[in-house]
Amino acid sequence: MTDLDPFTDLLDYPMYVVTAQADGEKAGCLVGFASQCSIQPARFMVWLSKANRTYRVAERTDRLAVHLLHRSQDHLARLFGGETGDHTDKFTQVPWHAAPGGPPVLDEAPAWFIGHVESRIDGGDHVGFLLIPEATEGPVGSRTPVLTLSDTHDIDPGHPAN
Repeated sequence: MTDLDPFTDLLDYPMYVVTAQADGEKAGCLVGFASQCSIQPARFMVWLSKANRTYRVAERTDRLAVHLLHRSQDHLARLFGGETGDHTDKFTQVPWHAAPGGPPVLDEAPAWFIGHVESRIDGGDHVGFLLIPEATEGPVGSRTPVLTLSDTHDIDPGHPAN
């Protein structure tokens, strides 16, 4: 097996918080594996760890919310990346509202979208959720310095190890 670290160590991609709700259960986690993957039609792929509670909730729903964080929102990154929903109700610690179709939207996020799950792809220890954007909110015509991988290196994952 080839190690990708020499390649991926050069990357500093955006980090996202993905939220889901199914059967009254809310979940959310910090995600680094995500990207727009089609322009026309618009599609976005997020990859959720099979070890993560958010994955277990996302498996039971057809909509996810994907949030960008401002670089200064370390507190949200630590909550959604360093805590597990198996032990902590993250949504009691942040303002949020229910989006159309059910997923929680973090009120503090500068930009977010709701995506309908078109398909799921098993990628090993992560599952990809191919999303069709349905609703989006964010600043128009301005750049927001977003939270990136290098901003989160000191956050230990909250979910159990594989």
